[in-house]
Amino acid sequence: MTLALVGTTISCFVTGIVMYGFVQLMPHLNFSFNDCLYFGAIVSATDPVTVLAIFHDLHVDVNVYALVFGESVLNDAVAIALSSSIQNYEEEYQSRVGGFDTTALFQALGSFLGILCGSFAIGSMVGCCTALLTKFTKLHEFPLLESALFVLMSYCSFLMAETADLTGIVAVLFCGICQAHYTYNNLSADSRARTKQFFELLNFLAENFIFSYIGVSMFTFPKHRWDAGFMCSSFLAIAIARACNIYPLSFLLNLGRSNKIAYNFQHMMFFSGLRGAMAFALAIRNTLSPARQTILTTTSIIVMVTVIICGGCTTQLLAWLGIPVGVDDDHEGPTFTSLRTVSLCNLYLCISDLFPKF
Repeated sequence: MTLALVGTTISCFVTGIVMYGFVQLMPHLNFSFNDCLYFGAIVSATDPVTVLAIFHDLHVDVNVYALVFGESVLNDAVAIALSSSIQNYEEEYQSRVGGFDTTALFQALGSFLGILCGSFAIGSMVGCCTALLTKFTKLHEFPLLESALFVLMSYCSFLMAETADLTGIVAVLFCGICQAHYTYNNLSADSRARTKQFFELLNFLAENFIFSYIGVSMFTFPKHRWDAGFMCSSFLAIAIARACNIYPLSFLLNLGRSNKIAYNFQHMMFFSGLRGAMAFALAIRNTLSPARQTILTTTSIIVMVTVIICGGCTTQLLAWLGIPVGVDDDHEGPTFTSLRTVSLCNLYLCISDLFPKF
Protein backbone atom coordinates (compact mmCIF):
# COMPACT_ATOMS: atom_id res chain seq x y z
CA MET A 1 0.00 0.00 0.00
CA THR A 2 2.81 2.42 0.89
CA LEU A 3 4.69 1.70 -2.33
CA ALA A 4 1.52 2.14 -4.36
CA LEU A 5 0.19 5.34 -2.77
CA VAL A 6 3.21 7.23 -1.49
CA GLY A 7 5.64 5.67 -3.98
CA THR A 8 3.57 6.54 -7.05
CA THR A 9 3.19 10.13 -5.87
CA ILE A 10 6.95 10.37 -5.31
CA SER A 11 7.61 8.93 -8.78
CA CYS A 12 5.21 11.41 -10.34
CA PHE A 13 6.80 14.50 -8.81
CA VAL A 14 10.41 13.35 -9.14
CA THR A 15 9.88 12.51 -12.81
CA GLY A 16 8.13 15.83 -13.39
CA ILE A 17 10.85 17.87 -11.67
CA VAL A 18 13.72 16.05 -13.41
CA MET A 19 12.02 16.36 -16.82
CA TYR A 20 11.34 20.05 -16.24
CA GLY A 21 15.04 20.53 -15.59
CA PHE A 22 15.91 18.73 -18.81
CA VAL A 23 13.42 20.63 -20.98
CA GLN A 24 14.99 23.90 -19.80
CA LEU A 25 18.08 22.73 -21.68
CA MET A 26 15.99 22.11 -24.82
CA PRO A 27 14.64 25.51 -25.90
CA HIS A 28 12.89 24.00 -28.93
CA LEU A 29 10.47 22.20 -26.60
CA ASN A 30 7.51 24.20 -25.31
CA PHE A 31 6.82 22.31 -22.07
CA SER A 32 5.28 23.82 -18.98
CA PHE A 33 5.81 22.44 -15.49
CA ASN A 34 2.26 21.10 -15.65
CA ASP A 35 3.10 19.16 -18.80
CA CYS A 36 6.11 17.62 -17.07
CA LEU A 37 4.03 16.67 -14.02
CA TYR A 38 1.37 15.16 -16.29
CA PHE A 39 4.06 13.09 -17.98
CA GLY A 40 5.32 12.04 -14.55
CA ALA A 41 1.83 10.91 -13.52
CA ILE A 42 1.40 8.91 -16.73
CA VAL A 43 4.67 7.00 -16.56
CA SER A 44 4.30 6.35 -12.83
CA ALA A 45 1.72 3.67 -13.63
CA THR A 46 3.63 0.37 -13.72
CA ASP A 47 2.33 -2.72 -15.51
CA PRO A 48 4.78 -5.62 -15.06
CA VAL A 49 2.68 -8.15 -17.00
CA THR A 50 5.69 -9.85 -18.58
CA VAL A 51 7.68 -10.03 -15.34
CA LEU A 52 4.72 -11.43 -13.40
CA ALA A 53 4.06 -14.05 -16.07
CA ILE A 54 7.65 -15.24 -15.68
CA PHE A 55 7.33 -15.11 -11.88
CA HIS A 56 4.23 -17.31 -12.12
CA ASP A 57 5.81 -19.83 -14.47
CA LEU A 58 9.02 -20.10 -12.43
CA HIS A 59 7.15 -20.14 -9.07
CA VAL A 60 9.21 -17.27 -7.72
CA ASP A 61 9.20 -16.54 -4.00
CA VAL A 62 5.66 -15.37 -3.16
CA ASN A 63 6.95 -12.39 -1.16
CA VAL A 64 8.58 -10.70 -4.14
CA TYR A 65 5.59 -11.67 -6.31
CA ALA A 66 3.21 -10.01 -3.86
CA LEU A 67 5.34 -6.87 -3.59
CA VAL A 68 5.61 -6.38 -7.35
CA PHE A 69 2.01 -7.27 -8.14
CA GLY A 70 0.44 -5.38 -5.26
CA GLU A 71 2.27 -2.20 -6.16
CA SER A 72 1.40 -2.43 -9.86
CA VAL A 73 -2.33 -2.98 -9.24
CA LEU A 74 -2.89 -0.22 -6.70
CA ASN A 75 -0.58 2.36 -8.23
CA ASP A 76 -2.74 2.47 -11.38
CA ALA A 77 -5.51 4.03 -9.33
CA VAL A 78 -3.16 6.66 -7.91
CA ALA A 79 -1.66 7.44 -11.33
CA ILE A 80 -5.10 7.90 -12.88
CA ALA A 81 -6.24 10.19 -10.06
CA LEU A 82 -3.00 12.19 -10.24
CA SER A 83 -3.21 12.66 -14.01
CA SER A 84 -6.87 13.70 -13.75
CA SER A 85 -6.09 16.23 -11.01
CA ILE A 86 -3.18 17.74 -12.94
CA GLN A 87 -5.38 17.95 -16.02
CA ASN A 88 -8.12 19.68 -14.01
CA TYR A 89 -5.64 22.16 -12.56
CA GLU A 90 -4.33 23.06 -15.99
CA GLU A 91 -7.68 23.34 -17.76
CA GLU A 92 -9.93 24.81 -15.09
CA TYR A 93 -7.63 26.89 -12.94
CA GLN A 94 -4.34 27.87 -14.52
CA SER A 95 -5.93 28.96 -17.81
CA ARG A 96 -8.30 31.19 -15.84
CA VAL A 97 -5.77 32.93 -13.58
CA GLY A 98 -2.90 32.94 -16.08
CA GLY A 99 -0.27 31.44 -13.77
CA PHE A 100 0.41 29.56 -10.57
CA ASP A 101 -2.23 29.93 -7.91
CA THR A 102 -2.00 28.44 -4.41
CA THR A 103 -5.76 28.12 -4.07
CA ALA A 104 -5.92 26.31 -7.38
CA LEU A 105 -3.20 23.93 -6.19
CA PHE A 106 -5.15 22.95 -3.08
CA GLN A 107 -8.29 22.61 -5.17
CA ALA A 108 -6.39 20.22 -7.44
CA LEU A 109 -5.26 18.21 -4.41
CA GLY A 110 -8.85 18.09 -3.23
CA SER A 111 -9.85 16.89 -6.70
CA PHE A 112 -7.23 14.13 -6.45
CA LEU A 113 -8.57 12.92 -3.11
CA GLY A 114 -12.16 13.27 -4.26
CA ILE A 115 -11.61 11.25 -7.43
CA LEU A 116 -9.72 8.52 -5.59
CA CYS A 117 -12.09 8.25 -2.63
CA GLY A 118 -15.26 8.62 -4.70
CA SER A 119 -14.21 5.95 -7.17
CA PHE A 120 -13.19 3.70 -4.27
CA ALA A 121 -16.58 4.15 -2.61
CA ILE A 122 -18.56 3.35 -5.77
CA GLY A 123 -16.46 0.33 -6.68
CA SER A 124 -16.51 -1.10 -3.17
CA MET A 125 -20.25 -0.52 -2.80
CA VAL A 126 -21.06 -2.33 -6.05
CA GLY A 127 -18.70 -5.18 -5.19
CA CYS A 128 -20.21 -5.64 -1.73
CA CYS A 129 -23.75 -5.50 -3.12
CA THR A 130 -22.88 -8.24 -5.59
CA ALA A 131 -21.38 -10.32 -2.79
CA LEU A 132 -24.58 -9.96 -0.75
CA LEU A 133 -26.75 -10.89 -3.73
CA THR A 134 -24.79 -14.06 -4.42
CA LYS A 135 -24.67 -15.04 -0.75
CA PHE A 136 -28.27 -14.49 0.36
CA THR A 137 -30.18 -15.40 -2.80
CA LYS A 138 -30.58 -18.60 -4.79
CA LEU A 139 -28.58 -17.39 -7.78
CA HIS A 140 -26.32 -20.42 -7.40
CA GLU A 141 -29.16 -22.46 -8.87
CA PHE A 142 -28.70 -20.50 -12.13
CA PRO A 143 -24.96 -20.60 -12.89
CA LEU A 144 -25.22 -18.72 -16.19
CA LEU A 145 -27.14 -15.85 -14.59
CA GLU A 146 -24.70 -15.86 -11.70
CA SER A 147 -21.70 -15.48 -14.02
CA ALA A 148 -23.45 -12.77 -16.02
CA LEU A 149 -24.21 -10.83 -12.83
CA PHE A 150 -20.56 -11.06 -11.75
CA VAL A 151 -19.37 -9.49 -15.01
CA LEU A 152 -22.14 -6.94 -15.52
CA MET A 153 -22.03 -5.61 -11.98
CA SER A 154 -18.32 -4.96 -12.42
CA TYR A 155 -19.05 -2.99 -15.58
CA CYS A 156 -21.88 -1.21 -13.75
CA SER A 157 -19.35 0.25 -11.30
CA PHE A 158 -17.42 1.65 -14.28
CA LEU A 159 -20.54 3.32 -15.71
CA MET A 160 -21.62 4.74 -12.35
CA ALA A 161 -18.21 6.32 -11.73
CA GLU A 162 -18.04 7.82 -15.21
CA THR A 163 -21.56 9.24 -14.81
CA ALA A 164 -20.48 10.86 -11.53
CA ASP A 165 -17.45 12.45 -13.30
CA LEU A 166 -15.08 10.16 -11.41
CA THR A 167 -12.73 7.52 -12.81
CA GLY A 168 -14.36 4.32 -14.00
CA ILE A 169 -11.14 2.33 -14.15
CA VAL A 170 -10.37 3.06 -10.50
CA ALA A 171 -13.93 2.16 -9.52
CA VAL A 172 -13.83 -1.17 -11.33
CA LEU A 173 -10.42 -1.88 -9.81
CA PHE A 174 -11.77 -1.64 -6.26
CA CYS A 175 -14.95 -3.42 -7.34
CA GLY A 176 -12.73 -6.22 -8.61
CA ILE A 177 -10.95 -6.42 -5.28
CA CYS A 178 -14.28 -6.90 -3.48
CA GLN A 179 -15.52 -9.31 -6.14
CA ALA A 180 -12.38 -11.41 -5.90
CA HIS A 181 -12.33 -11.65 -2.12
CA TYR A 182 -16.06 -12.03 -1.45
CA THR A 183 -18.27 -12.59 -4.51
CA TYR A 184 -16.01 -15.18 -6.15
CA ASN A 185 -16.17 -17.37 -3.04
CA ASN A 186 -19.97 -17.26 -3.09
CA LEU A 187 -20.28 -18.53 -6.67
CA SER A 188 -21.23 -22.09 -7.53
CA ALA A 189 -18.55 -24.43 -8.84
CA ASP A 190 -19.82 -24.06 -12.43
CA SER A 191 -19.85 -20.27 -12.19
CA ARG A 192 -16.34 -20.17 -10.74
CA ALA A 193 -14.97 -22.27 -13.58
CA ARG A 194 -16.86 -20.26 -16.21
CA THR A 195 -15.85 -16.90 -14.74
CA LYS A 196 -12.21 -17.89 -14.42
CA GLN A 197 -12.07 -19.14 -18.03
CA PHE A 198 -13.83 -16.03 -19.29
CA PHE A 199 -11.37 -13.67 -17.64
CA GLU A 200 -8.39 -15.79 -18.72
CA LEU A 201 -9.58 -15.49 -22.31
CA LEU A 202 -10.24 -11.79 -21.86
CA ASN A 203 -6.78 -11.33 -20.34
CA PHE A 204 -5.12 -13.08 -23.28
CA LEU A 205 -7.06 -11.08 -25.87
CA ALA A 206 -6.57 -7.80 -24.03
CA GLU A 207 -2.82 -8.18 -23.66
CA ASN A 208 -2.38 -9.09 -27.32
CA PHE A 209 -4.67 -6.29 -28.46
CA ILE A 210 -3.13 -3.51 -26.41
CA PHE A 211 0.47 -4.26 -27.34
CA SER A 212 -0.44 -4.83 -30.98
CA TYR A 213 -2.26 -1.51 -30.96
CA ILE A 214 0.74 0.27 -29.44
CA GLY A 215 3.00 -1.15 -32.16
CA VAL A 216 0.63 -0.34 -35.01
CA SER A 217 -0.08 3.16 -33.69
CA MET A 218 3.61 4.01 -33.97
CA PHE A 219 3.18 3.92 -37.76
CA THR A 220 -0.50 4.85 -38.25
CA PHE A 221 -1.40 7.36 -35.52
CA PRO A 222 -1.17 10.84 -37.12
CA LYS A 223 -0.23 12.84 -34.02
CA HIS A 224 3.18 11.49 -33.11
CA ARG A 225 5.99 13.93 -32.43
CA TRP A 226 9.52 12.57 -32.14
CA ASP A 227 12.23 14.15 -30.03
CA ALA A 228 15.32 12.08 -29.25
CA GLY A 229 16.51 14.39 -26.46
CA PHE A 230 13.20 14.22 -24.61
CA MET A 231 13.06 10.42 -25.00
CA CYS A 232 16.57 9.86 -23.66
CA SER A 233 15.93 12.24 -20.77
CA SER A 234 12.70 10.44 -19.91
CA PHE A 235 14.49 7.10 -19.41
CA LEU A 236 16.94 8.74 -17.01
CA ALA A 237 14.10 10.53 -15.20
CA ILE A 238 11.99 7.41 -14.64
CA ALA A 239 15.06 5.50 -13.42
CA ILE A 240 15.83 8.24 -10.87
CA ALA A 241 12.18 8.40 -9.81
CA ARG A 242 11.97 4.63 -9.48
CA ALA A 243 15.05 4.61 -7.25
CA CYS A 244 13.62 7.44 -5.11
CA ASN A 245 10.45 5.38 -4.78
CA ILE A 246 11.71 1.87 -4.02
CA TYR A 247 14.82 2.23 -1.88
CA PRO A 248 13.85 4.98 0.64
CA LEU A 249 10.36 3.55 1.16
CA SER A 250 11.70 0.02 1.55
CA PHE A 251 14.14 1.30 4.17
CA LEU A 252 11.31 2.98 6.08
CA LEU A 253 9.05 -0.06 5.80
CA ASN A 254 11.82 -2.34 7.08
CA LEU A 255 11.99 -0.32 10.29
CA GLY A 256 8.62 -1.72 11.31
CA ARG A 257 8.65 -5.12 9.57
CA SER A 258 9.74 -8.42 11.04
CA ASN A 259 9.93 -9.89 7.53
CA LYS A 260 12.37 -7.43 5.98
CA ILE A 261 12.37 -6.51 2.29
CA ALA A 262 15.78 -7.85 1.25
CA TYR A 263 18.09 -5.85 -1.01
CA ASN A 264 17.77 -8.38 -3.82
CA PHE A 265 13.99 -8.01 -3.62
CA GLN A 266 14.37 -4.23 -3.78
CA HIS A 267 16.59 -4.50 -6.87
CA MET A 268 14.02 -6.80 -8.48
CA MET A 269 11.23 -4.33 -7.69
CA PHE A 270 13.28 -1.52 -9.23
CA PHE A 271 13.82 -3.57 -12.37
CA SER A 272 10.14 -4.63 -12.54
CA GLY A 273 8.86 -1.10 -13.09
CA LEU A 274 7.65 -1.75 -16.63
CA ARG A 275 5.22 0.65 -18.24
CA GLY A 276 2.32 -0.79 -20.17
CA ALA A 277 -1.34 -0.49 -21.11
CA MET A 278 -2.34 2.06 -18.48
CA ALA A 279 0.45 4.52 -19.29
CA PHE A 280 -0.37 4.32 -23.00
CA ALA A 281 -4.12 4.76 -22.41
CA LEU A 282 -3.52 7.86 -20.29
CA ALA A 283 -1.11 9.33 -22.83
CA ILE A 284 -3.42 8.89 -25.82
CA ARG A 285 -6.33 10.63 -24.08
CA ASN A 286 -5.00 14.09 -24.90
CA THR A 287 -2.92 14.79 -28.02
CA LEU A 288 -4.12 18.33 -28.76
CA SER A 289 -0.87 20.19 -28.11
CA PRO A 290 2.66 19.49 -29.42
CA ALA A 291 3.78 18.77 -25.84
CA ARG A 292 1.08 16.11 -25.38
CA GLN A 293 1.94 14.59 -28.76
CA THR A 294 5.58 14.33 -27.67
CA ILE A 295 4.41 12.72 -24.43
CA LEU A 296 2.39 10.11 -26.36
CA THR A 297 5.30 9.17 -28.60
CA THR A 298 7.75 9.01 -25.70
CA THR A 299 5.35 6.93 -23.59
CA SER A 300 4.88 4.45 -26.45
CA ILE A 301 8.66 4.06 -26.77
CA ILE A 302 9.03 3.64 -23.00
CA VAL A 303 6.35 0.92 -22.98
CA MET A 304 7.97 -1.07 -25.79
CA VAL A 305 11.54 -0.73 -24.50
CA THR A 306 10.75 -1.60 -20.88
CA VAL A 307 8.60 -4.59 -21.85
CA ILE A 308 11.21 -6.00 -24.23
CA ILE A 309 14.35 -5.30 -22.19
CA CYS A 310 13.07 -5.67 -18.63
CA GLY A 311 10.78 -8.56 -19.51
CA GLY A 312 13.42 -10.33 -21.55
CA CYS A 313 16.10 -10.07 -18.87
CA THR A 314 13.94 -11.13 -15.92
CA THR A 315 15.08 -14.76 -15.81
CA GLN A 316 18.76 -13.80 -15.86
CA LEU A 317 18.26 -11.14 -13.22
CA LEU A 318 16.51 -13.59 -10.91
CA ALA A 319 19.57 -15.83 -11.13
CA TRP A 320 22.03 -12.95 -10.60
CA LEU A 321 20.14 -11.67 -7.56
CA GLY A 322 19.75 -15.15 -6.06
CA ILE A 323 15.96 -14.92 -5.71
CA PRO A 324 14.44 -18.37 -5.01
CA VAL A 325 12.46 -20.02 -7.82
CA GLY A 326 10.49 -23.26 -7.86
CA VAL A 327 8.90 -22.36 -4.52
CA ASP A 328 5.84 -24.39 -3.55
CA ASP A 329 3.14 -21.72 -3.27
CA ASP A 330 0.01 -23.87 -3.32
CA HIS A 331 -1.10 -22.35 -0.05
CA GLU A 332 -1.18 -18.97 -1.75
CA GLY A 333 -3.32 -20.16 -4.65
CA PRO A 334 -6.65 -18.53 -3.73
CA THR A 335 -4.96 -15.23 -2.95
CA PHE A 336 -3.24 -14.95 -6.30
CA THR A 337 -6.27 -16.22 -8.16
CA SER A 338 -8.15 -13.30 -6.65
CA LEU A 339 -5.41 -10.84 -7.56
CA ARG A 340 -5.41 -12.14 -11.12
CA THR A 341 -9.16 -11.48 -11.37
CA VAL A 342 -8.58 -7.87 -10.31
CA SER A 343 -5.82 -7.51 -12.88
CA LEU A 344 -8.06 -8.78 -15.67
CA CYS A 345 -10.81 -6.29 -14.88
CA ASN A 346 -8.28 -3.46 -14.80
CA LEU A 347 -6.64 -4.38 -18.11
CA TYR A 348 -9.97 -4.85 -19.87
CA LEU A 349 -11.23 -1.43 -18.85
CA CYS A 350 -7.94 0.14 -19.83
CA ILE A 351 -8.59 -1.09 -23.36
CA SER A 352 -12.19 0.11 -23.28
CA ASP A 353 -10.79 3.60 -22.72
CA LEU A 354 -9.19 3.39 -26.17
CA PHE A 355 -12.33 2.58 -28.14
CA PRO A 356 -13.38 6.23 -28.68
CA LYS A 357 -10.00 6.80 -30.33
CA PHE A 358 -10.72 4.49 -33.27
